[in-house]
Amino acid sequence: MLSRLSRPALHQVRNVRTFKTLIPLMNAAHSNEMKDVPSFARGLFLGKLQTDQVFPYPDALNDEARETLSMMIDPTTKFFKEVNNPALNDETSSVPENVSQGMKELGLFGLQVPTDLQGAGLSNTAYARMVEIVGANDLGIGIYLGAHQSIGFKGILLVGNEKQRAKYLPLVATGEKIAAFCLTEPSSGSDANSIKTKAVLSSDGKHFILNGSKIWISNGGIAEVFTVFAQTEVEDKKNPGKKVEKVTAFIVERGFGGVTNGAPEKKMGIKCSNTTELYLENVKVPVENVLGEVGGGFKVAMSILNNGRFGMGAALTGTMKSVISVAANHAVNRKQFGKTITEFGLIKEKFAQMAIKTYAAESMAYMLSAVMDKGATDYQIEAAITKVFASEAAWYVCDEGIQVLGGQGFMRAMPLERVLRDLRIFRIFEGTNDILRLLIAGEGLKTAGSQLKEMRKDMSNPTKIVPALLSLIKRPDPISKAHPSLASTTSLIEKRTGDFGKIVKQILLKYGKNLPDEQLVMRRIADCVIDFYAMAAVTSRATRALETKSETAEHESQLCQAFCIEANQRIIKNLEALKGIDQTSDSHLKKIADSIFEKKEYFAEHPTKM
Repeated sequence: MLSRLSRPALHQVRNVRTFKTLIPLMNAAHSNEMKDVPSFARGLFLGKLQTDQVFPYPDALNDEARETLSMMIDPTTKFFKEVNNPALNDETSSVPENVSQGMKELGLFGLQVPTDLQGAGLSNTAYARMVEIVGANDLGIGIYLGAHQSIGFKGILLVGNEKQRAKYLPLVATGEKIAAFCLTEPSSGSDANSIKTKAVLSSDGKHFILNGSKIWISNGGIAEVFTVFAQTEVEDKKNPGKKVEKVTAFIVERGFGGVTNGAPEKKMGIKCSNTTELYLENVKVPVENVLGEVGGGFKVAMSILNNGRFGMGAALTGTMKSVISVAANHAVNRKQFGKTITEFGLIKEKFAQMAIKTYAAESMAYMLSAVMDKGATDYQIEAAITKVFASEAAWYVCDEGIQVLGGQGFMRAMPLERVLRDLRIFRIFEGTNDILRLLIAGEGLKTAGSQLKEMRKDMSNPTKIVPALLSLIKRPDPISKAHPSLASTTSLIEKRTGDFGKIVKQILLKYGKNLPDEQLVMRRIADCVIDFYAMAAVTSRATRALETKSETAEHESQLCQAFCIEANQRIIKNLEALKGIDQTSDSHLKKIADSIFEKKEYFAEHPTKM
């Protein structure tokens, strides 16, 4: 068995045996089965249930691929339990050399790089399963590995040309060189187009000269290969003869010269991951190191981030499962008032909610990875949903886990104190959850807006008026592929989808082009869609468990039904607010905030003042 081999032997297996056994995984990653299948989330904005991406629950692994993956799981799990010490990594703010070397020998630095380029060749689903193991053990290590491959060299993997892939992927896949993703600057956080770093073409046309700086770069102090985004002058396609600045992506090597970094940042959590500023001073980057096309950097950045978000969801399900295990082991042994605390209703509620959120996050993460493996191209909204939900669910689960542990949970001797600190960043990086909510709503509203334009055209045509009116009141098609015992949950999805589609049209008509500025409205729309996608994911997964007569089928059915009942209540609340938006507290909230901004502090007459 693979788990019995020495580490050098594991490295050899990854390079030789894996080449043969992982072919099914690689084939799955290049399937076109769902290439033209429409997005489930996007359809909601049209009041439609486009269920081909979600029913039946997608499976992208065949038996041989599953067996290969299982051989990788055991040694990786063993390594993180027996070799890696998360508490030590947190205390020293570093990753020990033996841990880095062990991960290299396990092939963890190039999980999705093709085997002929020295990687493990894993599909998205297999990658998700491996990062789940990492997330269950050490989120700091997770960022070290994720910043390297989920975003660091992901651009080379996704859009790199043949020469770029051949040159760089073997180096980063083996861990010989560490990679980093360099987008954020002091003046450009969520607004990627506002970056100030400049790239100017040299007079001989052979190099771009890069100048600027980046902040909060994970692996910034140890990386040798960087994906750097900079403004370049390009021809304005709308105004021939004029130049405009557009972002371009570059593959930059530290060895080019002019690349330096600041001291490691002192952070709240994920302390063992190296985070620094990066400085670029007259860095000569060969023109052949442009990633994608000149001026196409924003598209490259979004492609990288969209493609990598499923991995975060999977890693955080590992974290949540680990937290539940720690809390449960404490609860079954903790006695108060003459009985174990597991007998108390409030404790039962905590564990049920922790499990429900974990089940939903896990269902979405692996549904997303599978449809990506099957060739789906329209998954941007689902990727954002998965990241938002998982990061918020993980924070909730860990917070409740600490509550179960009571005072012990607050102590550094218990692991959850560190986990909570590590988790806080996940709602911020790779797209803040606030910005991603605007993306979720904005992308869907674009689709609905386009349909509305077409509908207005139809209303001016006498022969199309009736069909156009009927489309406004038509209920979505029923979900026919769900298990009969889950009919109550599918009926909730069907009813609320119809209601949502109608309200979206009303919102578009009411606000028109000003809708993007109504961020509280956009947030409620996004929260509805997040719950819709989660409801579909858990219903689909529970259906599979029931149909295959899984040992956990009844438990999964309970998780599904509980989640859908509560999600339905949240959707109703948001829809009611969207129907009568003037009845909400929004106007008060804006005035309160503006007053604080004016005073630059909290102010209200102190209760002791007479």
